[in-house]
Amino acid sequence: MDAQSFKGSSKATAIQQVWASPLYRGATLALFLSGLGTSASLPQIVVFLVKELGTSMPVAGLYYLTGLTAPVAGYLVGRYSDRTGKRLSLFRLCAMAGFLGWVGFALSSAPWMPFVIGAVVLAFSGSATSQLFTAIHDDLKRNPAGANESVVALIRMALTAGWIVGPFIGAWLAAETGLRTMFWTTAICFVAQIVPLGTLSVSPSPKKKATQAAAAAGSPTWSDMAPLLLFTGLYVLVYAGEPIKYGFLLLYMEENLGIDPGVRGAVIGTQPLIELILMPFSVMLARQIGTLWLMCIAAACGVVANLCFAAWPTAVGMFAGQTLMGGVWGLYMVLGLIVAQRLLPNAVATASAIFMSSSALAMALGGGVGGIGVAYLGLPNVFYLPAIFSLVAMIGLALMARRGVIE
Repeated sequence: MDAQSFKGSSKATAIQQVWASPLYRGATLALFLSGLGTSASLPQIVVFLVKELGTSMPVAGLYYLTGLTAPVAGYLVGRYSDRTGKRLSLFRLCAMAGFLGWVGFALSSAPWMPFVIGAVVLAFSGSATSQLFTAIHDDLKRNPAGANESVVALIRMALTAGWIVGPFIGAWLAAETGLRTMFWTTAICFVAQIVPLGTLSVSPSPKKKATQAAAAAGSPTWSDMAPLLLFTGLYVLVYAGEPIKYGFLLLYMEENLGIDPGVRGAVIGTQPLIELILMPFSVMLARQIGTLWLMCIAAACGVVANLCFAAWPTAVGMFAGQTLMGGVWGLYMVLGLIVAQRLLPNAVATASAIFMSSSALAMALGGGVGGIGVAYLGLPNVFYLPAIFSLVAMIGLALMARRGVIE
């Protein structure tokens, strides 16, 4: 049996399908590089603005508001992709935008430069990931097999693995070689994404070609997009808790609880460990429980997790909260994209781009709310805010599940 036939075989496991496909293998490596490069640099941006460019702390904190342009850029890229079907060509262009953007960071000499680069150039670089997942979706639709959704989960794990490793590498590079060198490394990661996929292209299935013809005649209507936008908004509410947590949880454990550094590191490392353990089983659980119902349960875990941070002031409480948050993202990181694509099946690239770029919007929301919240509520009461966000998301997801918006 040749690789193409084996890849589409109903008996092939997800690992076998990924191994048999140059597209899936290449996407796995590319997404790892994307996660590694991005997560290495993001925590260092405020430090760079303050130490290298002389920006005040409050102004530097406003950088994350540049993420508000990412959904707009994602929509534009997604709509063009749906009209033309040029998934991997757009992926390469967006990866190059990331390369140029991070080079611009490394060469910045004035405080305004990173803000413009983040709002304009890097806004488009995030669409590289959504175009890869759209190309994978097209290929899986053309070669259906029983493990298709598990293939998406497996490839998605590579992106998460990059986000786990990246912050440690970024911190080490910044300390040993300087912040500008670290940004150069991120730029190299972005351009290196192109290499594993070489000159591959993905041809849309016959059904997808008909969809492109329809897309060329006009954009999806607001009524078509309403379920996707609602779901993405609920996802943003859950995700907004992450910048609040990473902005203040370490500080709270150190200054308020007096937890040892080694224990603090173990607490932070608990979430990604649980994520990676759970991600391979997320699709199987969704088939048993229902995808939206499972995401509703995950949002409930987010509520309890943030209550642990706010109301259980011990190391055990911090571990419990991080364990629950690992459960949240072990499910959301895989199922979120699958749901988004199902909610707008005739414009999958648009759906993918809007959903994937929403994380930047969540970072902006969480950063702004967290900064104001900690000023008025203090620690640990600020963690009640993401608990409320997750509660609203849980209710919204339950209503969507009851209405049966997806199968």
